[in-house]
Amino acid sequence: MTYFEGFVLAVPEANKEAYRKHAADAAPIFLDFGVKRHFEAWDSDVPEGKVTDFRKAVDAKADEKVVFSWFEYPDKATRDSANEKFRSDPRMEELGKNMPFDGKRMIVGGFDAIVEEGAAAGGSYTDGFVVPVPEGKRDAYRDLAARMAKVFCEHGANRVVESIADDVGHGQVTDFYRATKAEDGETVVFSFIEWPDKQTRDDAWAKIMQDESLKPQGDMPFSGQRMFWGGFDNIVDTAKAREPANA
Repeated sequence: MTYFEGFVLAVPEANKEAYRKHAADAAPIFLDFGVKRHFEAWDSDVPEGKVTDFRKAVDAKADEKVVFSWFEYPDKATRDSANEKFRSDPRMEELGKNMPFDGKRMIVGGFDAIVEEGAAAGGSYTDGFVVPVPEGKRDAYRDLAARMAKVFCEHGANRVVESIADDVGHGQVTDFYRATKAEDGETVVFSFIEWPDKQTRDDAWAKIMQDESLKPQGDMPFSGQRMFWGGFDNIVDTAKAREPANA
């Protein structure tokens, strides 16, 4: 399955267009290195959580918004090769001189896909999730996620992806483990649902939440209190940029 490099970062709201342009200008370089798809989405409906949330994850300031982003690779070997190129290519050094965000508070990690349902189809809205999962419940989590992925697609989602930590380090300021308050013996899942638009997403969630047959049964294979999620407007998507003009 696909390998993902997942990112969460805080960007000053006033820098939205500068960030979008920075990411769009960098995209061709990333594709040269082997990235199959480069995707960026901007804070739209990101709730505050009691224990964890996207804003806490990156210590977002009052004037900052959250960006949910990823690179897709065909496999980990391609990702590892790309990272070597990132470190040596002079274009990356130039990009790093004028970043419109605080790179020290960006969290990043490599994730193996465990569920992929549907396909990217030029949508405009994305739900992002970060979830702590006990190592011993990986299979149970994957089974639940696979079932729910089909439900989301039946309700209009273009694509659902669940990916589990493979190369996720511990940062000096922030990281995925701290963001979810991961406990000993837990790993982290980076997940997203791609929607045609926000209205389709809102309608789907309303129906799913009212469906009694989808209510949780028994113990969940993850900590719901420490899972966090949010809705994001897509601002850069190289898959969409490659679509035919009449698509």
